[in-house]
Amino acid sequence: MNIYHDRDATLAPLQGKKIAILGYGSQGHAHALNLRDSGMDVRVGLRADSASRKKAEAAGLRVVDTATAAREADVVMMLVPDEQGAEIYEGDVGPGLRAGNFLAFGHGFNIHYKKIVPPADVNVFMVAPKGPGHLVRSEYEKGRGVPCLLAIAQDPGGDTKQVGLAYAKAIGGTRAAVLETTFKEETETDLFGEQSVLCGGLTELIRAGYETLVEAGYSPEMAYFECLHEVKLIVDLIYEGGIANMRYSISNTAEYGDMTRGKRVVGPEARQAMKAILSDIQSGKFADEWITEHRCGSPHFRELRKEAAQHPIEGVGTRLRSLMPWLASNRLVDRSRN
Repeated sequence: MNIYHDRDATLAPLQGKKIAILGYGSQGHAHALNLRDSGMDVRVGLRADSASRKKAEAAGLRVVDTATAAREADVVMMLVPDEQGAEIYEGDVGPGLRAGNFLAFGHGFNIHYKKIVPPADVNVFMVAPKGPGHLVRSEYEKGRGVPCLLAIAQDPGGDTKQVGLAYAKAIGGTRAAVLETTFKEETETDLFGEQSVLCGGLTELIRAGYETLVEAGYSPEMAYFECLHEVKLIVDLIYEGGIANMRYSISNTAEYGDMTRGKRVVGPEARQAMKAILSDIQSGKFADEWITEHRCGSPHFRELRKEAAQHPIEGVGTRLRSLMPWLASNRLVDRSRN
């Protein structure tokens, strides 16, 4: 795998180019602000009724409608939700693309699954930070960066890699590292990680542990602390130095329990489920299911959100977090700004 750093990239390939950031969510706000602070010519493309419009304008960014942003730009970065990407491309982006333009993505979903098929004379690349946008922005402001993935799907101009590296540098990625991959690899591993470990696997493990303790008669407060609150301690140790670092730092009792009981929880059945999830991702079954859900108005998705919000662990957590005011200071997520 090729890995690039600050010395391997220059901002020159982006200088003089107009850049459009479509979307102003977690990633969109970070890319737009970091690019601007790196001296780039940036505009943000949003719908007229977008709730993010005032946030972007308050940050001093020029905001125009999506079609205008795409038509003006030499580089169009699509940071809209995956499920909306094809509709936005067909209605607002595709008609304004010119030969030699650069169409960029923060995630490979729509290109890999061919929900978006750009003309052959358009350069296509991906710069995907390996962290939420709030971290991409806060690390940039500290003079650091979040590692990014770089992939090239189409390169008719012969300079797409250089432009992609310049883009990664402008948002701070080369301060850490930029790893070269493919749209296929990024998309499939990203979806698998989200569904089986980082989001789906972790949240279900937390809720299952909480429910097991509460059903056995333990207090919801103790169940919350042991099965949710302390996850941060463990994850921070793993993030800092891997699983071995975490095991070095915990008690011998905890380490022995980890290594003798963990596989009873995540055993053969869980591993088979992971293989089935990966198969659905590789075949495109999950992508088709998700796009169909969106086009039907997302009724199942809305019901799942409602059900999750009503889980008892949410109410207990809200009450307990109010006793820890330090959690509200220096928040990564500030919904008034991003």
